[in-house]
Amino acid sequence: MSGIIRVLEHHLWVYRRSWTGTVFVSFLFPILYLLAMGIGLGSLISRGPTRMLAGVPYISFIAPGLLAATTMQTAFSETTYPIMNRAYWLRTYDTMLATPLRIRDLLGGEVIWLVFRLTQVAAIFFLVMVVFRTVHSPLAPLSILVAMFTGLAFGIPVMAYAASQRRDTGFSVIGRFVITPLFVLGGTFFPIDRLPTPAQDVAWLTPLYHGIALSRDLTVGGASLRASLLHLSVLAAYVLLGVGAAHITFHRKLAQ
Repeated sequence: MSGIIRVLEHHLWVYRRSWTGTVFVSFLFPILYLLAMGIGLGSLISRGPTRMLAGVPYISFIAPGLLAATTMQTAFSETTYPIMNRAYWLRTYDTMLATPLRIRDLLGGEVIWLVFRLTQVAAIFFLVMVVFRTVHSPLAPLSILVAMFTGLAFGIPVMAYAASQRRDTGFSVIGRFVITPLFVLGGTFFPIDRLPTPAQDVAWLTPLYHGIALSRDLTVGGASLRASLLHLSVLAAYVLLGVGAAHITFHRKLAQ
């Protein structure tokens, strides 16, 4: 664990120069999202025949979805260019490995750092949700952990991919054809049962849907143990597969 802590200390030492900006953005994004989509679009929806979704106003429906989707986007940004930068461009990892640190220390430190960033973003988003009165269950604080876990389910597999790349062209492909479509069609803004059946099946296989569904159940109320375990199992499967893939790609890249 001492090696992992050293890697985490490195990230925290670098982060002290930029934390104010990231915290500000972490507050700004949920405020703008909830104002524009929750209150703005929600005011139009409230005038229609379907005024409530899942028994709550539209802003309360989309808030937990946006919470999980935001950690997905944060994980993507934290595990693409930063990983390639440290592995290939600046070769920070090579410098670290010149010390007693091992490759598994680097990987463990990256995962712990990602947990820290995702928890920070999720906690700030949740505070904004409380201010906007979109929390309707005493279990709602658990959605912070679920959102963090959702981000890990995306971030660790992307980290494994980034560590194996020498060019950044694949990042834009993932952003355009995976992250953005999931943000729109993964259940953030409307239930996926409104989608065609093939699209529902695809959405169900992704970690974002399960993160959104579990966050929404915890925030709005009505979470069942069976459904919660199913959602957590899918997220855990993505995390474990990502860790295994990252272990392979980090060793291939750095064990030379």
